[in-house]
Amino acid sequence: MRIVVIGHGMVGSRVAADLAAADPQARLTVLGQEDHDPYNRVQLSSVVAGKADPAALALEQVGPERARVLRGVRAVRIDRASHLVHDELGEAHPYDRLVLATGSAARIPDVPGLRAPGGVAEESTLVDGVSPLKDLDDAERILRRCEGGGEVVVLGAGVLGIEVATGLAGRGARVTLVHHRERLMERQLDRDASEIVHGALETLGITVVTSASATRVDAPEGRLETVHLSDGSARPAGLLVLCTGTVPQTALAAAAGLECGTGVLVGEDLACPGDPDVFAIGDCAQPPEGASGLVAQGWEQARRLVESWRPRAQEASVPVPARGTGGDLVRVKAVGLALVTMGRIERPGPGLHAPRSVRLADPSGGRFTEVVVHEGRLVAATIVGDEDAAAELSAAFTLRTPVPRDPVHLLARPLAARAAAPAASVADMAEEDVLCQCNGVTKGSVCAAVAGGCGSTAEVSRATRAGTGCGTCRSRIQELLDASRDREPAPV
Repeated sequence: MRIVVIGHGMVGSRVAADLAAADPQARLTVLGQEDHDPYNRVQLSSVVAGKADPAALALEQVGPERARVLRGVRAVRIDRASHLVHDELGEAHPYDRLVLATGSAARIPDVPGLRAPGGVAEESTLVDGVSPLKDLDDAERILRRCEGGGEVVVLGAGVLGIEVATGLAGRGARVTLVHHRERLMERQLDRDASEIVHGALETLGITVVTSASATRVDAPEGRLETVHLSDGSARPAGLLVLCTGTVPQTALAAAAGLECGTGVLVGEDLACPGDPDVFAIGDCAQPPEGASGLVAQGWEQARRLVESWRPRAQEASVPVPARGTGGDLVRVKAVGLALVTMGRIERPGPGLHAPRSVRLADPSGGRFTEVVVHEGRLVAATIVGDEDAAAELSAAFTLRTPVPRDPVHLLARPLAARAAAPAASVADMAEEDVLCQCNGVTKGSVCAAVAGGCGSTAEVSRATRAGTGCGTCRSRIQELLDASRDREPAPV
C-alpha cells in the first residue's frame, strides 16, 4: 500500500506516525511545506509571551526507516487519473491512497497599505512590521519586532488575539487590541462576560477598541508606522499582529477537481465524495459535522482513519490511539487573566427538563461565572477571573462527575467542593480518568509511563502524547513525576 500524506503539521505528522505504527507494510511519503520538524502550533502564543521555549514544541514524528519525509517541499499538483502527486522539485509520488492534511492559512484582511507595493495575496508580501501568528517563523518575527517593548496593535480579539495581546503586554509592549465586533470572543462570550474581560484587559494596561476595524496602514519605505481605524483614530505602531482568523488550504484539492466548500468536502469515512482514494483531515477538511478549527478534531479524524485502514491481522497487536475529548473546552492562555469556556451556553425556554443555569457577575472584581447543569451534570460554563473555579469546573465538565441539580451550589466553592468533589488534585483522580483532554490520555497511562522509566514531562509526552496539545495538563504530569520520586527509597 502506497500512501502519500500532504502536510507535516500537527495533524499530518500524527496520521503519518499512526499509519506507520499500524501497518508496517505501508510505503509512506510525507510532503511538508515548512522546513521545520512538526511542532505544537497551539503553543505559539505562549512562545510570544515568553512562557514556552520554541525548542520544547517538538512533536512526535515518523522515523526515516518507516517513511520518506520531504521537509520544505511543496506539493503543486494532484493527478488523480494517474494517482500521482507532483512536487515543486519536479518529482512525482505515486499513491494508492492520498491524505490531504494541508491545514489552514492566516486570513489576511484587505487593508490598504498592508502589503508591499506590487505584492499579491501572500503573507510574504506584507510590509515590515506586519505579521500573522500562524507558524514558528511568525512567532520569531514578532519577538524580534517587540524587543524592548514599543507600540503594538493586535487586530482581532478572538482567543488568539487575547492571548497575543496579554503576552506582549506582559513583555512590556504598549498594546492596543482592536476588534470588529462589539463583544470580545463573540463565539464564546455573551455581553456581560465580554465586558468583564474588557475591563480585565484594561487593568493589564491593554487599550481595547471594539466595533472598529483597520482602514489603512501607513508604512513609508515599507516599514510600519501607523494603523488607522474606522473610529477615526490613528494608532502609532511598530508591530501589527493579525489575529483575524484562518482560511482552509483547499487550492490544491480544488485544482484537482475535488469538491470544496469552506474546506475539502468529505464524508463520514473522511473520503472525498468524488474519489474514494483521496481523504482530507484537519483544518483543510469539511466533514459532515462541521469543522471546529481545533486540533483535537483533526487528531480524532487521524485516529478514525488509521483505525479504518488497519490490516485485520494487526488489530489485536497494534493499539488504537486514544480518543481526544477536549474539543468543547477552551482554555485561553492569557497572561494575567483566567478565562475558560466549556460546552455551549444556550438560552432555552422554561421547561420541566430544560437545563438550569445561574451566573455570578462581579465587574469590580473582574470576575464572571456562569454554569449550566442538566440531569446532574455540568454541561456548559464560562469562567473569567477565577483560577480555582476554572480548575474545579473544568474537572467536573471533562470527568462528567455528578454535580448538584441546583446550579447555584456550584457558585459557592465550599458547597461545590463537598457536593461535586471534582479532582482538584491529580492524586484524587482514578486511574481511568482522562488527564490529557486533547489526546484522551488517562492518568493510568501516564503513571505507567512514569513507572516504565519516564523521568520528565517531555519523556512522558513522547511516550503517551499527554501534554502535546494545549499544554494545561503538564502541571498534573509533573505532580505525578514528583509523587513518584517521593515514593522512591533513599539510596543506601
